[in-house]
Amino acid sequence: MSHQPPEARAGRKRYDAFSITLHWLTAGCVIFLFASAHIWEALERGTPMRKGLQSLHISFGILLSAIILARLAWRISAAFSPSRKMEKVPMPGAFRIAAHATHGVLYLLLIAQATLGFLFRWAQGEPFWFFNIIEIPDLFNIDPMLRRTFGMLHNNVAWALVILAGAHAAAALLHHYVLRDGTLRRMLPACKGHSR
Repeated sequence: MSHQPPEARAGRKRYDAFSITLHWLTAGCVIFLFASAHIWEALERGTPMRKGLQSLHISFGILLSAIILARLAWRISAAFSPSRKMEKVPMPGAFRIAAHATHGVLYLLLIAQATLGFLFRWAQGEPFWFFNIIEIPDLFNIDPMLRRTFGMLHNNVAWALVILAGAHAAAALLHHYVLRDGTLRRMLPACKGHSR
C-alpha cells in the first residue's frame, strides 16, 4: 500500500530544482559556446583576448560535458523515483511525439558536440585546461590529420544544435502564450509555497 500523498501519486506540476538548474545551465553554456566561437573569429589571431576567449570556450565545453552526463544520470534515475514523476500536459499526440523526438535529438546533438570538441582539441596535439586548474590529458592519441574534419563537424553540429534549441524555445513560448497549458512553467522555479 502506498503512503505517498495524492498529489505525489498524480505527478509533479514542475520539475525538481536539480533538473531545472541543469536545464538552464545547459542553455547558458550552449549560448556562450556558440557566441564565443563566433566572436573570436572576428578577433586577430594570437591576441590575448582571442586566446582567453578560446580558453574559456574550452572550459565551458568541458563543463557542459559534465552537465550532460549529470542530466542523463538524473533523467534515468527519475524512472525509479515516483516523487519525480511528472504530470502529463494534455496535448495532441503529434505534439507529444514531436516533443519527445526533439528532446531525444537535442541530447544526441549535445553528446555529439561534446565528443567532437574533445576529439578536435586532442587532434590539435596541444594541452588544454579546465579553467586553468585541471589539465585534460590526451587519452586517444588522435591523428592530427583529422583536425579539420573534427573542426568542420563540430561547427556543423553547433549550428544544428542552436537551430533545434531555438525551435525548442519557440515551442515553449507557443505553449505558454498561445496554448496556455503550463508547459513552460514546469521548467521555471516555483514561487514560495508552490513547490509542486
